[in-house]
Amino acid sequence: MSERVLVIGSNGQIGTELVAALRLQYGQSNVIASDLKLPLVANEPFATLDALDKTALYNLVKKENITIIYLLAAMLSATAEQQPAFAWKLNMESLFNVLELAKEKHIKQIYWPSSIAVFGPTTPRTNTPQYTIMEPSTIYGISKQTGERWCEWYYNKHQVDVRSLRYPGLISYTAAPGGGTTDYAVHIFYEARKNNTYTSFLDADTALPMLYMDDAIRATLEIMNADSSKIKIRSAYNIGGISFTPAQIATEIQKHIPNFTINYMPDFRQQIANSWPQSIDDSYASNDWGWKHKYNLQEIVGIMLANIK
Repeated sequence: MSERVLVIGSNGQIGTELVAALRLQYGQSNVIASDLKLPLVANEPFATLDALDKTALYNLVKKENITIIYLLAAMLSATAEQQPAFAWKLNMESLFNVLELAKEKHIKQIYWPSSIAVFGPTTPRTNTPQYTIMEPSTIYGISKQTGERWCEWYYNKHQVDVRSLRYPGLISYTAAPGGGTTDYAVHIFYEARKNNTYTSFLDADTALPMLYMDDAIRATLEIMNADSSKIKIRSAYNIGGISFTPAQIATEIQKHIPNFTINYMPDFRQQIANSWPQSIDDSYASNDWGWKHKYNLQEIVGIMLANIK
C-alpha cells in the first residue's frame, strides 16, 4: 500500500517546498496539504484544517487513510513573544493531537520540527553540542524544548515513530518567512532588490546558524526515510549549515549589487538572537544517518538574488 501523507501548516515557509518534495516521492495524489486558509496558489489536494481541532484532524486522517503526518503548524519566535498564551496552546496542543493519533495506531510516523530556539543564554554558543544546557528564554523555545521531551516520551513509552530536527534559520525565495528572528536573512534580499538598502533588526556582528531551504528539505526527507534503527535520538537532532552575520551577508550582496547599503536598528529580536547558538555541532546527525549540508553563503546569495526580481 502506498503511503498517504498529511502536511499540517503547508502554507508556511517550509511547507510550501516540503509538499512539492513529498509529492515527487509519493505521488501528487498521495500528499494532502492542509492549513487554516486556502493557499495563494493551487496546491491540490488541499484540506482546510485547524491543527487544534482534534476531531477534524481525526476525521481527515480516517477519510484520507493517512499514514504519515508532517506537523509544521506553529507560532514562531518573534510572533510568539507577542502572543505567548496562544503560541503555547498552538505549539503544544497540535503536537499532542498528532502524538495521540500515533499512540492509538491511526498513523504510523510523525515528523515534527524543533529549533535552535531550544537553547538559551546559558548554552555554549559556539559549536553548540547535541547534549548541553538548555534554558530557552522565549515562548517558542520553551514550547519546542517541551515538545522534544514529549516526543521522546511517546517513543519510549508507546513506540511512536516520531522524528525531529532542530532547524537553524532557513533561507528561501519561494515563500514569505513567518515571523522568526532569523528572518532578516530572507528580508534582506527583497529590500536589496527593491530599495538597494536594508535596515537590520540585528547588530552587524550577530552570528547565527543558517541553512538554505533545499538543504533543510533534503535533511527532512533523509531523516524520515532512514531506517528506524539509525534514528538514535527521538527528541530532535542538531542540524547545522553555515553561520554568518548581517554584515557578512551584506558584503556578499554588494558583490552583486555594489550600491547596496545596510543600516542597523536592533529591536527586541536582538535579545532573542543573543540567547541562541552562533554555530551548531551536528555530528550526531552526520554519524547516525549521513547528514551533510551542501550550500555555502556565496551560493545562497547568488541563488536568492537570481530568483528575487
